[in-house]
Amino acid sequence: MKDIERRILLGRVVGAFGVRGEIKLESWTEPRSAIFRYQPWILRSPNGQESTLEGARGRDIGKHLVARFPGVEDRDVVEAMHGTEVYVARSALPPPNADEYYWVDLEGLDVKTTEGVALGQVSHLFSTGANDVVVVRGDRERMIPFVQPDFVKSVDFEANLVVVDWDPEF
Repeated sequence: MKDIERRILLGRVVGAFGVRGEIKLESWTEPRSAIFRYQPWILRSPNGQESTLEGARGRDIGKHLVARFPGVEDRDVVEAMHGTEVYVARSALPPPNADEYYWVDLEGLDVKTTEGVALGQVSHLFSTGANDVVVVRGDRERMIPFVQPDFVKSVDFEANLVVVDWDPEF
């Protein structure tokens, strides 16, 4: 069986901009215009159809990015793309700096306390604005602030392990 490379969701088509095929794009990269650096894109429509796109370009207009996709010249085509998700292969992203992580790389890692109590696995992460939160699913779901070194003591990809300072009863 062919090994499928992990993908990372970077953004989504949120609407049309004007009448000449420009696209309002929501981006979750930092800065958000960095989404244009990571190509080719894998576009996944709301009904599950996928296509590959290279050569997208755009600009930041404040609330959204405005993008141009090669071959898209019509507002109706853009309206039909509403909700289309923009993914890239994990390999398209640069390696993170020391003590930085792509959330997707943390998903699936085992989580144990500093005392060795298994809490489960990283399901996903989300941002609260104040800090990121790691969601751990095991015997129950736990939400642990992803704050180093206060709560997250170590991340070891070789051992497939995140060690946290967390009360297993909480």
